[in-house]
Amino acid sequence: MMNMRSLAIIFSIFLCIAGLTACTNMESEAKYPSGHDRDGAKDDIYAEKESVFGPGGLAILGGERKEGEGDGSTGIGVNSFLWRASLDTVSFMPLASADPFGGVILTDWYSPPENAAERFKVNVFILGRQLRSDGIRVRVFRQVQEKGAWRDSDVAGDMGTKLEDTILTRARQLRISQLGQDD
Repeated sequence: MMNMRSLAIIFSIFLCIAGLTACTNMESEAKYPSGHDRDGAKDDIYAEKESVFGPGGLAILGGERKEGEGDGSTGIGVNSFLWRASLDTVSFMPLASADPFGGVILTDWYSPPENAAERFKVNVFILGRQLRSDGIRVRVFRQVQEKGAWRDSDVAGDMGTKLEDTILTRARQLRISQLGQDD
């Protein structure tokens, strides 16, 4: 009489064979490139594929403009005037990160020369592709040095709004200067 271990091994082998047999009738997803199948079938491996950057591709550094893109939109994911104005405005601070596709600029801590016991950090978020007053958000963080350690401190309530206004003013200046060059 067979013991349980031998029975389990035979049953496992039977399951493996049954599984492999079931796979023989499946259609393969692979398609050998023969050239005879270029009749526009949806699974044609030679067909033009769609791009994640859209039909025109990625337009960076003065690529072709599409119709209706006179609002400062470029290959970056946000308004180019707001992007450049934001970089201009926080250029005195060291940059920690700048993501033109996501529209995020993060500065590192900056201590003003007149007061080395306090430091500031700025996060700029560009929210869209249009030059609008609600298209930008600025967060300002402040720390004060007490007993050798940096402690979070309050920032003037309108400091973020003032930086947003400064960035918007600079963006308008950039837009006007570009309009003057296009004529």
